[in-house]
Amino acid sequence: MSEKTLDTMNDQTASDGAGMSRRVEAEVGNRPATHYPGKLGLKIASLPLPVYLAAAGVVFIAALTGTLPESMVSGFAVTILFGGLLIWIGNLFPVVRDFGLPTILCTFVPALLLFMGLLPENLVTVVQAFVDPQGFLDFFVVAIIAGSILGMPRALLLKAGPRFAVPLLGCLVATFVIIGLIGAAMGMGFFNAMLLVAAPIMAGGLGLGALPMSEMYAAKTGTDPAAFMGDLMSAVVLANVVCILIAGIYNGLGKRRKQLFVGFNGHGELMRIKGTAGELSAPKKRDASSFIALGKGLAIAAVLFVLGELLGAHLEFLHPYAWTIIAAAALKIFGLLPKDLEDSTSDWGEMIASVLVPALLVGVSITYIKIDEVLASMGNPVFIVLTVATVIVATLSSGFLGWLVKFHFVEAAITPGLVMADTGGSGDVSVLSAANRMHLMPFAALTNRVGGALVLFVTALLVPFMG
Repeated sequence: MSEKTLDTMNDQTASDGAGMSRRVEAEVGNRPATHYPGKLGLKIASLPLPVYLAAAGVVFIAALTGTLPESMVSGFAVTILFGGLLIWIGNLFPVVRDFGLPTILCTFVPALLLFMGLLPENLVTVVQAFVDPQGFLDFFVVAIIAGSILGMPRALLLKAGPRFAVPLLGCLVATFVIIGLIGAAMGMGFFNAMLLVAAPIMAGGLGLGALPMSEMYAAKTGTDPAAFMGDLMSAVVLANVVCILIAGIYNGLGKRRKQLFVGFNGHGELMRIKGTAGELSAPKKRDASSFIALGKGLAIAAVLFVLGELLGAHLEFLHPYAWTIIAAAALKIFGLLPKDLEDSTSDWGEMIASVLVPALLVGVSITYIKIDEVLASMGNPVFIVLTVATVIVATLSSGFLGWLVKFHFVEAAITPGLVMADTGGSGDVSVLSAANRMHLMPFAALTNRVGGALVLFVTALLVPFMG
């Protein structure tokens, strides 16, 4: 059978509403994504209430009886249903839902319930295995990275990249210096404030932050890394809370106020520079995709992930995520993929971002967030002031410097600003979701990996000055 004949058959089945090329609509009614703020009525996780209650009952009984299988399938069931419920609850409150309440509930309520011992042990084991060893976090982030880059206008990628270094490097310098000065004024010491508060927060995650830094500080002082881990982890976790709140505020300001000044809010568009029509703005989303397109998008995203891991294993100076970003950008910049495959990968990323954000937030909350560490950090006023100040200085300096190089203030304040100060891959999801700018994930991931490595290098240079 010829390729032309097959294409004709696929087109016919698509128009008939059947077959492997059947259209997949981007929206159902007025709901473009399960996690967007708005009235949800009697649907939870997009399911009618009776169906949701029956499904949740089955999963909960299995967890209580210890018969919930430890598999990705169970992980999807738990996190989608749990996340859907928290999103539904957050959307019940009209004003605060625009400021990130649904995201905040998904991010912290599961961790709080775990801290209080209210989650079945079987459920916790399944979710933690789902997020980390089984790779749900990688599955999600790589889909967003690949879809966002390959769905981005080529001119935007070329013109935004070099400029991005200005707010990235500038906010690091500004944050380190200002927090050092505040720490010196409050009695903590210039270098101690930078090393114990600013550095772990600005490293963009635990892997390049609290974990290696505790080892470096222990070697310098001749103590155990555990002596530093509590404070470093508390700084990172508390800063992540502040980042999510500020991201929600940015989103709310964009919805409820006019532009505060020229170039303040791009409503999701990073750059203010105008090119020819369509060059520097986000592309119009396709009205519909197809099952075949989503399958091709999954394949491309998966191969890019494997390529990133392969390069990262042999070229260890960059994280595999960074290599994945570079590979996807190379495909886009040099036009190495057919437009059809670029669109398919973009569709796949859109599908994941539209459906699985609540699930990922719940999984991350149960797996990574420790409520006792968040609570312990509340006992030191100086620590709290410096932590909050780190996030504020990072986001304002990044926004201002980004504005100077023709980015919109809000978008530059979010990434690299807030993204530098959150907890890395999982924090990026929380922040970008609260800000309703998930498509900025490629810049967020690049910020964390390149910026985080730079922070760790600078920290190593500053360790000898530790008091």
